[in-house]
Amino acid sequence: MRIEPVTLVGRHLRLEPLTPGHVQDLDYACKDSPDGKRTIWRYLLDARIYRSVGMAGLVDSLLERQAAGTDLPFAIIDLKTGNAVGTTRFMEIELENRCVEIGTFIGLNFQREGLNLESKQLMLRHAFDTLKVMRVQFKIDHRNFASLDAIERLRAYREGVLRNHILLADGSPRSSVYYSILDSEWPAIELHLEALMARSGG
Repeated sequence: MRIEPVTLVGRHLRLEPLTPGHVQDLDYACKDSPDGKRTIWRYLLDARIYRSVGMAGLVDSLLERQAAGTDLPFAIIDLKTGNAVGTTRFMEIELENRCVEIGTFIGLNFQREGLNLESKQLMLRHAFDTLKVMRVQFKIDHRNFASLDAIERLRAYREGVLRNHILLADGSPRSSVYYSILDSEWPAIELHLEALMARSGG
């Protein structure tokens, strides 16, 4: 398994290698609501970096991880506007074990447009069909019900909960729910994703 930067194109989005040139778009798309009551960062591990050094610092950190071989980050480009509206990445890359994790964040105003579902479809297809991984995993804060529902819709297998395994930006402990999809499960899940995309107009 060899993981290198690549561009993946779907019907409504393009996943392209993340660069510092995406910072301005991402900073705009992923900021908190004006009243501060809505945020994508409450449950995300990347919030510690974002709250400390901003989007430019977060992008720099992701690119450093790419250089170290642990992550492969993409910008999510909305084809309607050509703007970056979030990121997704392969992380926790274990070449010797043919395992990767997928982590994603998308701006508040773009979360109901099917972009998350299509980005997962593109990432999973690349992981299983091109990279030939054996396992893709996801980990989600146990209080992040929207993201839990989204992963459940994929029919990923819920493995269990790591309790209080990391501290968030606000100092609170996060318990993470782990999910996985195996290569043997991918053909059926791929058909399921196609059906979900068709029902959502994707």
